[in-house]
Amino acid sequence: MNLHKNNNIKNKKYTPANEGMTDARGTLSSCLADNIEVLERLLPLKKSFDLMTRTLYIGGTECFFIGVNGFCKTEVLQHIFSDLQNPDFMGGSEIENIQSFMDSKIGFAQTSLSSSWDEIIRNLLSGPCVLFVDGFSMAILLDARSYPARSISEPDSERITRGARDGFVETLLYNTSLIRRHVRSPRLTFEMHSVGTESRTDVAVAYLADSVNHELLEKLSQTIDSLQITSLTMGAKSLEEMLVKKRWWTPLPCIHMTERPDVAASYITEGHILIIVDNSPTVLILPCTIFQFTQSPEDYYKSPMVGGYFRFVRFLCIPISLLLMPAFLLITAYYPQLAQKWGIISTEGITSLHLIIYVLAVEFLLDLFKYSASVSSSRFSGSLSIVGGLLIGDIAVSLNWASVEVLFYAAVTLLTSLSLASVEFADALRLYRIFLIVLTAFWGKWGFIAGLTLVSCSIICTPTFGGMSYFWPLLPFNGKALAALLFRRVTSKAQPSVVWSRGHVHDK
Repeated sequence: MNLHKNNNIKNKKYTPANEGMTDARGTLSSCLADNIEVLERLLPLKKSFDLMTRTLYIGGTECFFIGVNGFCKTEVLQHIFSDLQNPDFMGGSEIENIQSFMDSKIGFAQTSLSSSWDEIIRNLLSGPCVLFVDGFSMAILLDARSYPARSISEPDSERITRGARDGFVETLLYNTSLIRRHVRSPRLTFEMHSVGTESRTDVAVAYLADSVNHELLEKLSQTIDSLQITSLTMGAKSLEEMLVKKRWWTPLPCIHMTERPDVAASYITEGHILIIVDNSPTVLILPCTIFQFTQSPEDYYKSPMVGGYFRFVRFLCIPISLLLMPAFLLITAYYPQLAQKWGIISTEGITSLHLIIYVLAVEFLLDLFKYSASVSSSRFSGSLSIVGGLLIGDIAVSLNWASVEVLFYAAVTLLTSLSLASVEFADALRLYRIFLIVLTAFWGKWGFIAGLTLVSCSIICTPTFGGMSYFWPLLPFNGKALAALLFRRVTSKAQPSVVWSRGHVHDK
């Protein structure tokens, strides 16, 4: 059976009793013609080519089918309706009870009844198709949807040398299946929400019922349901900005994100909450702490000794990335005698003004190289960053536009930034570093001290969802949890017997 548009809809008299149903917030009428007329007001049935409609007669009862082309599995629908239009299967009798008809005649796993226009339209535009039956004020929802999806592959931003090579995709159902493969607990729950008055984006909240902070979960559900937004334009990122209101002086990320199912599964078994947004390959993790951005799955795919060493190296990269260039500028520009004594700089005759210009110019060029490599094609990104850096660096030194020392310390800073597991965290440190460089360039030692003070205040003031501590398990202190974050332990000793207390949720 080919599903196509059919404009030859049987005309019936529209009764005044149903004149109030002018939007998607009313209930269905028992008259099929009235329901079709409401559909024509709510949807562009005769204009939008992807809306499939057809009038059917099932066992002598007139019905109306509607679905979105591309979202429905046509083969499944053909089998369903070929049986329903078979006189031997239906017996030629009219439908007397829609519940009994759905339970006994529709051989498909996912079916439900609904009398709400709001629920029907939301489901229809999400993928399920709808069957209206004359004489009943309820419609049958057939969830025979099939979304277009790309193949599952390892995310570029979270690559590891060993371990699983799967990653989340833009289809919510695939992402929930990937999590379910890792966590096969009967207490794993996915609660569905809808966000956006126009986009109606599906948002799933995943948690383990016996491990989750129920106070935080309730606050999250209430917040998502109360969001006043037209659409989630940028998917999970837009939802993150709606959940946590940040000030412009707090660039650190407030919610941890991941594209790896194994990382998401490890967090959910520890009592965290996952937020999965349709059309987005990124999963949000709540609650969030600053220590989450220092972790990497690479640590757990190596032996405890090797994984612990690289974790220590990663922790060491954070202060180096933040302070190396500002400290270099402070010593070489304002204390040249110390710079010569300590061997920090070997080039003589460089004035303080030249050093300040060199440092700012190199910081800008490194950001330019990194951005160009990230947005360019993968065929050119590697050669673009390496060849461009070598050429421009060599020419800049030859023309006395930069010094070898500045390029060296800038390269070390760039390497430490790239070693951090979280891109958002590394970008925030870059902004802090530039801020410190500017203050140090203008006011020397006191600018450096003032910059450190302001950066510390900015980090302390970073908000989190639900008012949870951003510095847990340091504040409030939890020695067992802090040791597990700082040191890579064997798997048998890294399993928390109970969920570590994170304090109480309070209003922001």
